[in-house]
Amino acid sequence: MGSLLAAMGLVFVAELGDKTQLIALGFGARHRIAPVLIGMFLGYGLANLAAVVVGGILGATLPTRALGIGGGILFLLFALWSLRPERSDGASTDDDPEAAVPSRPARAVVPSVALAVLVAEMGDKTQIATATLASQGPPVLVWIGATIGIVAAGAVGVVVGRFVGARLPERVTRLGSAVLFAVFGVVLIVVSL
Repeated sequence: MGSLLAAMGLVFVAELGDKTQLIALGFGARHRIAPVLIGMFLGYGLANLAAVVVGGILGATLPTRALGIGGGILFLLFALWSLRPERSDGASTDDDPEAAVPSRPARAVVPSVALAVLVAEMGDKTQIATATLASQGPPVLVWIGATIGIVAAGAVGVVVGRFVGARLPERVTRLGSAVLFAVFGVVLIVVSL
């Protein structure tokens, strides 16, 4: 149960302010919330499944101490990564969720959201964090926890985009995420030594 809760909390924090949360925000602003959440669950679930499979394979072949220290270092790197602002040079549609998602009929919302989320998550920091956790704990519990955490963060994006708008400063989200990543990283390294 600890693996489930750790994955849920860590992935939730990691996803705050991430590009897929912005994609969810864009979909949520244009479509009913229920199909957006279903699509997010499918996309995130598949992305996390891939991460857990990779992490489970690594966990069976690498020593636990090395994985713990490596995971802690990764979390410290995530903390640093969280402090950098998102690019806004217009080179990508990630900065404008509306531009990435053309208007679609309601029946196409679920697969559109699922595919957008799945593609955006490949190789993302939350997927790496999930793989690291799966290498150290029960992969099924990590998958469930990571999927709940990431869908919850995406749902926050949808709700915030729908009701609050752009009132939450990006800097506050980045700083909070960085602090939590650093705490997780230090704890993981200390416990592994």
